[in-house]
Amino acid sequence: MTNDPSNPLVNRTICWIGGSRQQQPLDATQAKKWACVRQLGIRPVVIGFSTDARFRHFTQEAEFILLPALPSSILRYATIFFLGTLILLWLTLRRRAGVIVTQSPFDGAMGAFVKQAARLAGHRAALVIESHGDFEVAVFTQRQIAFASLYKRVMLAFAHYGLRHADTLRAVSSSTEAQLRQLAPHIPIHQFIGWTDMGTFSAVERALPPSQSHDLICPAVLIPRKSQHTLIEAFAALAPEQPQVHLWLVGKAENADYANRLHAQVEKLGLSERVHFTGAISQSALAERLGQCRALLLVSLSEGLPRVVIEAMLSGTPVIATAVSGTPDVIEDGVTGWLVPPEDVPALVKALRHLYAESAIDAIAQHAQVFARQRFSAETYAEGYRVVLTAAVAAVQR
Repeated sequence: MTNDPSNPLVNRTICWIGGSRQQQPLDATQAKKWACVRQLGIRPVVIGFSTDARFRHFTQEAEFILLPALPSSILRYATIFFLGTLILLWLTLRRRAGVIVTQSPFDGAMGAFVKQAARLAGHRAALVIESHGDFEVAVFTQRQIAFASLYKRVMLAFAHYGLRHADTLRAVSSSTEAQLRQLAPHIPIHQFIGWTDMGTFSAVERALPPSQSHDLICPAVLIPRKSQHTLIEAFAALAPEQPQVHLWLVGKAENADYANRLHAQVEKLGLSERVHFTGAISQSALAERLGQCRALLLVSLSEGLPRVVIEAMLSGTPVIATAVSGTPDVIEDGVTGWLVPPEDVPALVKALRHLYAESAIDAIAQHAQVFARQRFSAETYAEGYRVVLTAAVAAVQR
């Protein structure tokens, strides 16, 4: 693909910009992701945040220009919208970047401004806007936001401005595609999932099949949108019936107040010896832990297309998840996993009890694994970007 002279992407500088954080050096998962993207023949440049308060600039599979991750979200937004936009403009004009990819419709405002400014300077760049979740409500279910109504109006104004100037859009699920379609009905949309380390999870070798395993795992950052408090309440009903079962909450305490409430809830329910908070762990460590668990649980209020569900399916681990956003795209209830309504503790308790009584749990895990391995791979991820970036280039060449 890299050496194909008919490939319109060869040697083009493509700039990604958004609020994601990257470490130096990259972890194994991110290194694989950008190596996969680079195989398209492009020169990728990523503008984002470092994992600390330092500015970082390095090359590893892509060129990374990472802004300092300042302690408050307002400061980070200001940094990316002002300094990030200036860097993106410089890259677009100096490096003649052919495509700008923004990681959310909010970030799309930066891409739209740079696209317009570059055109005034005689350079045409394409704009791709991605949506990885319900951008209209998700941020308000992660933390308390001062002046939330004003904040929402401003952010949605940014999103609408960006979408008006986009050349093509990328969605990760049917729900995110529908949301984009409603706001930008005339712009082409391409759908493919976010990156996950497919090889690591496909290679999991379980010591025991799910039917002979006991523990439960919920890999998700600790924020209200992930609704771990609902899971803890349901687990409290299951715990006396399954005294050998432990619940592992794997994820960074991104919202400290919510994390403290979860710890207090566990202590109040007398589950301190049964519920474990591990913090964030590597993808390889998560894959190993999935191979030891009976099921993965994800009880979010909103998602794009949750990668942890795909990772569990690839590893042969059954999934119970809430029927929100893109999750039903990959889980067929009772066939490749189980779906429950969000914030419905009785329904979740019923599903957990069924999980320990279901004789066909191994068959369901196998169905899910076959489905995931057929549908998701590094090759399909690279092909998704090839299609969307090629469409963007064609849009500005017309």
